[in-house]
Amino acid sequence: MLFIYFCTEKLFFHIIIFMVSTSDYVVSALRLIGSIGLLLFGMKMMSEALQKLAGSGLRHILAKMTSNRLSGILTGMTVTAAVQSSSATTVMTVSFVSAGFLTLSQAISVIMGANIGTTLTAWIMSLGYNVDLTDFVFAAFTLGIAFIYRRRYRYVGDLLFGLAFMLLSLVALSQTGKSMDLAHNESVVSFFASFETDSYPAVIIVLIIGTLITCIVQSSAAVMAITILLCSTGVLPIYLGIALVMGENIGTTATANLAAMGSGTNARRAALAHLLFNVFGVIWILCVFYPFVDVVCELAGYDPQAGGQSAQLPIVLAMFHTCFNVTNTLLLVGFVPHIERLVCRLIPVREQQSTSEPHLKYIDLGLIRTPEIAVLQAQKETGEYGLHVNMMFDSARRLFSTTSEKTFTELFDLIENKEDLSDKVEIEIARYLEKVGAGHLSDDTKQKIHQMMRVISELESIGDACHNLARICYRRRQTNLPLTNEQVSNLESMMTLCGDALSLMCEMLNGHIEDYDIQRSYEKENEINLMRTRLKSENIDNINAHRYNYQQATIYVDYINELEKLGDYIINVVEARFGK
Repeated sequence: MLFIYFCTEKLFFHIIIFMVSTSDYVVSALRLIGSIGLLLFGMKMMSEALQKLAGSGLRHILAKMTSNRLSGILTGMTVTAAVQSSSATTVMTVSFVSAGFLTLSQAISVIMGANIGTTLTAWIMSLGYNVDLTDFVFAAFTLGIAFIYRRRYRYVGDLLFGLAFMLLSLVALSQTGKSMDLAHNESVVSFFASFETDSYPAVIIVLIIGTLITCIVQSSAAVMAITILLCSTGVLPIYLGIALVMGENIGTTATANLAAMGSGTNARRAALAHLLFNVFGVIWILCVFYPFVDVVCELAGYDPQAGGQSAQLPIVLAMFHTCFNVTNTLLLVGFVPHIERLVCRLIPVREQQSTSEPHLKYIDLGLIRTPEIAVLQAQKETGEYGLHVNMMFDSARRLFSTTSEKTFTELFDLIENKEDLSDKVEIEIARYLEKVGAGHLSDDTKQKIHQMMRVISELESIGDACHNLARICYRRRQTNLPLTNEQVSNLESMMTLCGDALSLMCEMLNGHIEDYDIQRSYEKENEINLMRTRLKSENIDNINAHRYNYQQATIYVDYINELEKLGDYIINVVEARFGK
């Protein structure tokens, strides 16, 4: 009995020891995961706050500052440094290309700049391992709270809160790395020691591991944080740490490529250009890997052969990240046209879809990343919808005046098909806006979505009015009921006024609203209403004077009423766009 008791007590003691040691690892692992999660949350919060602050101005910044390659690179650097995420900048750029706000050539320049701008994140992380950022964290939180409680500046507060969370995560990562004491963990040390640092196969294996991890995590910042943590503890040799960083550069392109899948041709081309740019950079750096790393280490004042000085390794990683991306950009900036031609050859233009199916030109569901970008795409698509109903009206005018049976049949069928397509396009845009509206939106964005919902509803009504005009023409042809020359002339004049109003509406939908004078639309609407009143009054007089019969008068008034409704729908679109 005593023996059994002794054995049981000893076994229980070992279990307790195991649980204590295991719990230490579990706590450390949870702290590490939590710190990285906090880092990603802070960066996401900063990115979204900046985009809400910029709103539509972000589009104008990118459009105006990308007139040449140099300005495009500087723009990409600036935006990425601000949002602290090259993935966010790249997805924004791909979205703008898809929506037609940027050309492919401009997008490639911005992406090059984004690769340089993202190196600031590595420098901030390296700073977190060498400087106590705690005071900055509390200062950012304090200012953030002050701004958040002032509704007008709440997005500035969100930006500061995101910055505070990011800095807090770096403090937590640094403390976690010290508490884990990986340098004295035999299993971890032996694992990394199994890789030969002076062997190219080992470098390539670690590079592939870095690429795969970044593709899975969807954040190069998270993998960079882990790399800096491992290097700063002295566990991961600098050559292998840099190999991980190179893998991150390839893996980070997965975000934009996944977002562009199923999107427009130009969106997929821009995403592919990002991948090719980074892959080429990794290929040439592998050819001069050891000399290049030694030069970077010398610039940072670190001797890779001597070892030690683990506190300097985060700076070496940040230095390499910067030198690599800057050099890669300098090498390829002159080849932007060639990269553009290559991606155009690799991704040819898709065949046009059947006109019977709704085809959204600028909206890509896979690219909903932030509501502000999505609203810009929806505005562009709404402008395209306006052009669609304008073409319907042009077809209805031709239908009214044609005498050919064949032409009449072709035009009538065309209008019916376009009306069906118009209904489907309205539903697709509305669904897209509903998805956008499900996110956290600024007041300005909410207002824009509400306005666009009204706009597409009124545009669909314009399509219905055009279809009704076609049906009146069909009924008149079936009954073989001619109109007088005066009636035809009056209706053609009223159609001209409606056509002018539609043209102004399309100009407003496809241009800058601040450049549009709404009074021009009001004047056209007033002219249409005055003509409607005059023609109806004259119609009664003409019936009483027996200039034409009651059936002719009825179909004549049907035309007038439908054209007047069309004019109302047009002004409704304009007012909805202006938020009236």
